[in-house]
Amino acid sequence: MSEQAQTKDRAAQAGRYDPRAIEPKWQARWAADGLYRTPDDDPRPKWYALTMLPYTSGDLHIGHWWAMAPSDTQARFMRMRGHNVLFPMGFDAFGLPAENAAIKDGAHPAEWTSRNIERMRGQLKSMGAMFDWEREVITASPDYYRWSQWFFLKLLEHDLAYRQMAPVWWCPKDQTVLANEQVVGGECERCGTPVTKRDLEQWFFRITRYADELLDFSKMQWPEQIQLMQRNWIGRREGAELRFGLDVPGAKEKEVRVFTTRPDTVWGCSFFVLAPEHPLVDQITTAEERDAVRAYVDAARRQTEIERLSTEREKTGVFTGAYVTNLFNGEKVPVWTADYVLYSYGTGAVMGVGAHDERDFAFALKHGLPILPVIERPDGLTKSFAMHGTMQEGLGDALAAARIPFEERSGSLFITIPFDRIDRYVEISRSHLKPGCWNEVVGTRWIFIFDDGVQAWDSPEAERRILARCKALEPAVRERRTVMEMLYSLAFYRDALFHDAYGMMVHSGDLTDTPGDRAIAETIRYGEGKGYGKGTVNYRLRDWLISRQRMWGAPIPVVYCKTDGIVPVPEQDLPVLLPDDAEFRPTGESPLTYHQGFLNTTCPACGEPARRETDTMDTFMCSSWYQMRYIDPHNDERPFSRELARKWLPVDQYTGGAEHAVMHLLYTRFFTKAVRDMGLLEFDEPMMRLFNQGQILGTDGQRMSKSRGNVIAPDEQVEKWGADTFRAYLMFLGPWDEGGPYDPSGISGVARWLNRAWNIATADVATTDAPDAPETRSLRRWTHHTLQRVTHDIERFHFNTMVSALMEFTNELSRRREAGATVDRAAWREAVEMFVLMLAPPVPHIAEELWEHIGKPYSVHTQSWPSYDASLAAADEVEIAVQVNGRVRERLTLPVDAPEDAAKEQALASPSVRAHVEGKEIVRVIYVPNRLVNIVVKG
Repeated sequence: MSEQAQTKDRAAQAGRYDPRAIEPKWQARWAADGLYRTPDDDPRPKWYALTMLPYTSGDLHIGHWWAMAPSDTQARFMRMRGHNVLFPMGFDAFGLPAENAAIKDGAHPAEWTSRNIERMRGQLKSMGAMFDWEREVITASPDYYRWSQWFFLKLLEHDLAYRQMAPVWWCPKDQTVLANEQVVGGECERCGTPVTKRDLEQWFFRITRYADELLDFSKMQWPEQIQLMQRNWIGRREGAELRFGLDVPGAKEKEVRVFTTRPDTVWGCSFFVLAPEHPLVDQITTAEERDAVRAYVDAARRQTEIERLSTEREKTGVFTGAYVTNLFNGEKVPVWTADYVLYSYGTGAVMGVGAHDERDFAFALKHGLPILPVIERPDGLTKSFAMHGTMQEGLGDALAAARIPFEERSGSLFITIPFDRIDRYVEISRSHLKPGCWNEVVGTRWIFIFDDGVQAWDSPEAERRILARCKALEPAVRERRTVMEMLYSLAFYRDALFHDAYGMMVHSGDLTDTPGDRAIAETIRYGEGKGYGKGTVNYRLRDWLISRQRMWGAPIPVVYCKTDGIVPVPEQDLPVLLPDDAEFRPTGESPLTYHQGFLNTTCPACGEPARRETDTMDTFMCSSWYQMRYIDPHNDERPFSRELARKWLPVDQYTGGAEHAVMHLLYTRFFTKAVRDMGLLEFDEPMMRLFNQGQILGTDGQRMSKSRGNVIAPDEQVEKWGADTFRAYLMFLGPWDEGGPYDPSGISGVARWLNRAWNIATADVATTDAPDAPETRSLRRWTHHTLQRVTHDIERFHFNTMVSALMEFTNELSRRREAGATVDRAAWREAVEMFVLMLAPPVPHIAEELWEHIGKPYSVHTQSWPSYDASLAAADEVEIAVQVNGRVRERLTLPVDAPEDAAKEQALASPSVRAHVEGKEIVRVIYVPNRLVNIVVKG
């Protein structure tokens, strides 16, 4: 039978495109053949492709398909590019929803989770993805969490796990502790309930030990957005830890330390603030202030962190009655407690420097606390106000003669003093000041001018003298509590009173006149020499809180013995199993607390009765190492073999949501480094490349999630249109990294495209041998140009433009087929074969079916990705726009890189262009090669 007859026969057998028939057929064939099983001994270079595993919430929704179908496309592409691709899947199966369902419905979380996994596994398989299901992991399975417990013991052994009493975030709805990263905007990240603080004994991992290393992204290719989010969360700040003397009866401590990034401002400290949670608050508060302080502390603990840090709310606080000594100048300053200071940041204490910190400025003004400027304004802004009746005649003339600008309003002068004329202004002011009055200079210099002399405002003692004298001279200021409050009452001064810039030190004892570029270093050196403090680095990052007061999580493998204290469970006794008959009730304690069979045990060290830990581990513990278990999921002797770790790890390409930046993505980096330091791994980062897809939004405009109740299941669309159509539709929605709203109205267009694709590969086409014909060259250019575009788009995760390129190619092939013209046999065969190969990654079922229809051997998914000829892919011609005064009047088709003279000549010869330039003067003609001719005319 001739090739043309074979093509007709296959076309006759093909019939209409019916995804409901071909997709189950090929899925069954692929599974039976183990097509996507990944051998460990394959000689091809490895490529570990991984997408974030789903939580077992019951059903896959469109958001899951949005995340996974493009990841599968890229994994298939890499396989066709000659790699041995590992693309596994599993289930993140511990967590609150399962336990909440148990409380509500009376089902054990294991039953609820198992049913959901079965349902989700079927949905995932309907996607047609190339997951290697033989490597599936389920984090709630004992053969998985046994190793999560094993890793806990290793972290404990290496002093990376510890237990301590700490104030922690508490979600009243979910009745559990949350890590800092799980509190978003003062609310529980999962359920949106406002959180509160509680003091509980908890387990932590020492992620802070790796803070500096976690700031190094040089060994991987991660999005700048994720790097920035992690840098900000870690919050590395260089500064100093300064000592303040504490001499309070009953206080255990004799000093209190504060971290500051601005040690150069310490001479301006006029008050001290402790976070309400700081343990010193209760120790130092005097009897007279105790009731007020306790009421304030209780109120602060009910507020969320976001509320306390808001820049819009009024700064509140109460005086403790105690004082600390500023060792740098010997001044005793009052100690307050205020909710804008957080115990979890720095040392939980702040030195109040109102002149150079905006929060401190507002706090000091409100509470009448002194504010002393100690850093010179770099901008030189200096002002004075000469109130009507305080100056003798001729002041204005004298200022004008000295070239000092001023504005007169109702007899008063508002004066802005050039920096180089401050001393001259002081002379003029003194000579014109009336007896019993005063004038001041504020901003770059701080001077009070009295009729009998000049007083610099340069120390706490000067503050007291100046304020007393002003009150004696002017009854209107007698209610003012500080010099700054007095000055702030004049609106004209306000922009000169506060700044937080770096400048020369003033009013700073031995370091006065230290330049701004050396001020911090010199202050640290001075403080270290005196024993007042030391240079240090501080981090916003806090250790990872892993304790959860819930049952459905990996049990923490320790017991508590009256004799031996905290005792690790021996490795040979792992896993510590969850009971299958726990009673669930939302009490704020784990159900394991009430399960006597679980709770009561014997001490591994002494054999005496002991109590098990009833908290379970944060579910992020399980997902911090799941990529390691995928490489060796059935190993009963260790979490993974070192040989396979050397072969497969780290992950080559990871995909998932950016919302996990400071939780899962940060935790898994820490975990990898910790396991490396245990000698189990030989690399530093868990995933070499990361790509974050955007979020698919529900009809309410919010990210799809079960907790929001806005999820849309894909099943109906998949049943109606087929998995391939739905995959392609999602990828065509828009840029994968941007996301957008789900709108099913466009899916019919994608279905029509696949029907046209089907017709191209199955219908009869008249062919001949004409390799050098213009139509043949054009067809080959289309083929290779499309292949070039699709290749580059998949490499860059530009799946929407990939589908667009395939659609355009489909239209071009359809046009040629429907025109009835004879095409070159070899060129057409090349076009169709390459077309089907390009369809294989995004729409695997139809590609497999069409590959069989055109007579190719099974399977299209084991074929090599074709190579494009760059010279053939290059365009021979290009369309350029012709504008007249910025408006497009013509479009011309010119040879690529056409000479400027030729392009201008053709543009001016166009009738459409001539109609807009005739009778007018051509001022200039601008040519942008391959893009534009712009003709500028006038008249």
